[in-house]
Amino acid sequence: MRSRVILLVEDNPDDVELTLHAFEESRSANEIVVARDGAEALEYLGLSAAGPARDPRRPVPEVVLLDLKLPKVDGLEVLRRIRAGERTRYLPVVILTSSREEQDVVQSYDLGANSFVRKPVDFVQFIEAARQLGLYWLVLNELPPPSEADGDSS
Repeated sequence: MRSRVILLVEDNPDDVELTLHAFEESRSANEIVVARDGAEALEYLGLSAAGPARDPRRPVPEVVLLDLKLPKVDGLEVLRRIRAGERTRYLPVVILTSSREEQDVVQSYDLGANSFVRKPVDFVQFIEAARQLGLYWLVLNELPPPSEADGDSS
């Protein structure tokens, strides 16, 4: 059985806290792993050029919530590398950003983002957005079966 892990890639500590609180308020029982920059996200996913393969004890996330403006490796490059990876190419990636740039929307979809969500400023709206994200991506969305490259024999 697949674990229900969300990988949140966000460098702003306030946004991390807000997102964690929003998922808690929305009664999401899923584990949320936080990567605070793009390099940390790539390392978690086993896509780091410098690092070894992904630790098999780390659960593969069901969905990645990816900010665009990140230190070390920006969100668009993280998305590029996720889509280029054999094991991660079908991993759902939701861009969760405060960016209002049309170019960011277009580039995100060009690179294979599954969804682009602007962070609501209002906390109540943010809780509702988190609830809907969790409901859709973790309950309703059907993922392809894990491949042998995942090392998952379930």
